[in-house]
Amino acid sequence: MEVLEAIRTVLAVRSYQDKPVPDDVVRRILEAGRMSGSASNRQPWHFIVVQDRDTVRKVAAMARTGPYVAQAPLVIVVAIDKSIRFAVSDASRAIQCMFLAAWADGLGSNWVGFGGLDGVSELLGIPSELDVLAVLPFGYPAVSVGRGRKRRKPLSEIAHSERYGRPFV
Repeated sequence: MEVLEAIRTVLAVRSYQDKPVPDDVVRRILEAGRMSGSASNRQPWHFIVVQDRDTVRKVAAMARTGPYVAQAPLVIVVAIDKSIRFAVSDASRAIQCMFLAAWADGLGSNWVGFGGLDGVSELLGIPSELDVLAVLPFGYPAVSVGRGRKRRKPLSEIAHSERYGRPFV
């Protein structure tokens, strides 16, 4: 899949088939995160791969905004080094790259949580110098989600030329 096509068509997925994610696909998703950009190349992220059904359910129970995580055959928990100034930005870039890599392989995901996941740290043995930024469920969509059916503002409303208020045309 072309990169722009993946960006144009990727959608949040909150319902997954009960089908395991092959190891090579998991590795590609992780590589996409690992290879993303990072300020001063600090790479302040850690990716905890969770596939054990029991552990997935426990993580889901702690993610208040995403009980659907329990359905996912693969969960990647993203933890960041909280001492690094641009950790949230860098890890966000890595997460988006992982979403796009997964989408290209036919998997969907969604960002769950944004802080408040201390229980996940405890459950997964994540050291105190790291914060859990996100829980990312991955799986093959349970229902056809379509591709590219997004409602976005037109470029003329959000892009400016040289100064704010001058439409980019």
